[in-house]
Amino acid sequence: MTGPVTLVAFVRPQALPCGQPAHLSRATWQHGGVTAATHSTLFPRVPDSADAVLEGLDPEQRAVATALHGPVCVLAGAGTGKTRAITHRIAYGVRAGILQPSSVLAVTFTNRAAGEMRGRLRQLGAVGVQARTFHSAALRQLQYFWPKAVGGSLPRLVDRKIQLVADAAAACRIRLDRGELRDVTAEIEWSKVTQTVPADYTAAAAKSGREAPRDPAEIAQLYAAYEDLKRERSVIDFEDVLLLTVAVLQDRHDIAEQVRAQYQHFVVDEYQDVSPLQQRLLELWLGDRENLCVVGDASQTIYSFTGATPDHLLDFRVRHPGATVVKLVRDYRSTPQVVRLANGLLAQAKGRAADHRLELVSQRPAGPEPVFTEYTDEPAEAEGAARRIRELIASGVPASEIAVLFRTNSQSETYEQALADAGVPYQLRGAERFFDRPEVRNAINALRAAARFGGNDSLLDDAPDLPSQVRAVLSGKGWTPQPPAGSGAVRESWESLAALVHLAQDFVAARAGATLADLVVELDERAGAQHAPTVQGVTLASLHAAKGLEWDVVFLVGVAEGMMPITYAKTDEQIEEERRLLYVGVTRAREHLHLSWALSRSPGGRPNRRPSRFLTGLRPGSQAGAGRAGAAGAGGVERGSWTAVATAVPEQAPRRRQRTPARCRVCGRTLTDGGEMKLMRCEDCPSDMDEGLYERLRDWRGEQARRSGQPAFCVFTDKTLIAIAEAVPDDEHELARIPGVGMRKLRRYGSDVLALCAGRDPADGQDQD
Repeated sequence: MTGPVTLVAFVRPQALPCGQPAHLSRATWQHGGVTAATHSTLFPRVPDSADAVLEGLDPEQRAVATALHGPVCVLAGAGTGKTRAITHRIAYGVRAGILQPSSVLAVTFTNRAAGEMRGRLRQLGAVGVQARTFHSAALRQLQYFWPKAVGGSLPRLVDRKIQLVADAAAACRIRLDRGELRDVTAEIEWSKVTQTVPADYTAAAAKSGREAPRDPAEIAQLYAAYEDLKRERSVIDFEDVLLLTVAVLQDRHDIAEQVRAQYQHFVVDEYQDVSPLQQRLLELWLGDRENLCVVGDASQTIYSFTGATPDHLLDFRVRHPGATVVKLVRDYRSTPQVVRLANGLLAQAKGRAADHRLELVSQRPAGPEPVFTEYTDEPAEAEGAARRIRELIASGVPASEIAVLFRTNSQSETYEQALADAGVPYQLRGAERFFDRPEVRNAINALRAAARFGGNDSLLDDAPDLPSQVRAVLSGKGWTPQPPAGSGAVRESWESLAALVHLAQDFVAARAGATLADLVVELDERAGAQHAPTVQGVTLASLHAAKGLEWDVVFLVGVAEGMMPITYAKTDEQIEEERRLLYVGVTRAREHLHLSWALSRSPGGRPNRRPSRFLTGLRPGSQAGAGRAGAAGAGGVERGSWTAVATAVPEQAPRRRQRTPARCRVCGRTLTDGGEMKLMRCEDCPSDMDEGLYERLRDWRGEQARRSGQPAFCVFTDKTLIAIAEAVPDDEHELARIPGVGMRKLRRYGSDVLALCAGRDPADGQDQD
């Protein structure tokens, strides 16, 4: 590397540019002066000056905010306030008159992150700044310039490409099941973001060490057929948006100059996740200028399977020798105990990203030790987590501040069932967005109508203030002071309305005298930014989906070999990415962290699993491996709490002699989908279900649900009933082997179910006709 590099580190205070004081009192940013990384007042007052924008920032965040010229690289660890730093940087530049709002383009990777950035900028008084995803920014430019560059209107954008892939497979006479369709679609997406054409796929996949889900030549054939189909149907896909924008900017210098005249200053969040295609687009936006600020953390690179690479972040100073580099390592999110475990995970890492790891320094008071728990089987693990979550909620922890994180989506169903059994509300991360929910749209429309005609609305006669007005209006839409029983669709709808009620209370507390019309304006702005209020319910999410989020309490489940790292992670690079994925999960926790694993998949199974290798040296009773524990920047190892849980199984239950992959009992294919594993057959394979038994089970389930006041699926899901009706178990041992029948349900419902399977009425034990 040549040329000077300005480096601002945690241990070295630095004089601040732009006329700011060189000395900053520690009292203004530490021990109460600075809020946590993503904690802020719900409705903060807009700063009244540029200097006021800088108040409350720590020295490193302040250095980011005031570095407004030339290339800037922010290396930001988890929970260190990177979004706070870059939004204050943009706002400070705008409020100081250094940046024109319309000339700034801030790009990130998700609509949620872009919405959060827009919301924060609005709160800081930086109105007019564009904050978008790469694809959203590119699509706007493509739609605007397409008539000039190509002529006519832009081809239709397809939402989901999997049907096109299926049609391409049919044209090639290649049969793909649903899992293979997803895998081939992922390969096509990877090819496009790495700018690989069909003819080069085989060589590119081999060079990158990529394990293709089918014969590479076959995938190349499918990829070519897919592209042909798109042309025939005049449609484009998600990746085409970037590819076509790059092509237009490369071929039409006049259009490229027009874009560069519009945008003079660029900010890129999550820069470690940039793909080669996104980097090429960024370079075309920039031209020969260097007004670029990038933010990232190589230790949080977890999307390499999509083409993301941290190389652009790690090589930033090579490409920009004069760059200002700021390291954010003060962790405002997690307790010292959680931070030590996170640092310990990375201390044993290998590879280039590990060489550039950041050692976090917690700024929070001490908290409880992480808890490590071992269970006999997965249903017991889920029931244990649900039991502990119910205790936490009873002690006063909001359900919305608790998360259960797992490696694969197929693990979700077991925890959905366990939480439903425990009467705990939950929400699935990645489900429908808050402001897109029908009940939320209807509620906002009702609030808008009440704001417009409130004087003539008898509902509001006895509602003197804003919160009571909102409660009165939403009572006609399904809100009640007490939540409904169970955790089905009715409860989910109530939770959405309750979130609006809580938002109204916070809004009026922050803005005394606010009216219903003011609240409607706020809701419209939040809907545009996808800045949703908190919904009361435990979050269930995969580790990938949890990136960028945080909770007071996190349960990391299934932390066992074969799941973490996942079985198909073979190479050193893949193993290290799995370690980083666990690191992301650990750093989601603010205070309480629970890690657990099961010795077998199902009750009675052979207990041949073992805890993840990543916990070696970190959990009590394990010996440190030969990793990088002594490397510079190692965070030390905290010996956490250890809980061993031996859940009882039926005494006579035979143990399996060997563990084999779950296979379809009809066609023999290996099963990976959670629902199919519950049925022990492919969804499309013929069923030998006893239809009469299934109907009796459904009737019985409905009666049980009515008595308990819970949704029917809280008793047994449809797939569990199908599995029972197909297996027709003779005794408790056989019933316990059916996924979805945990020990709690076996004890509660086992005798009834076995009576139904034997053709008897569970009420009186008499044979049915």
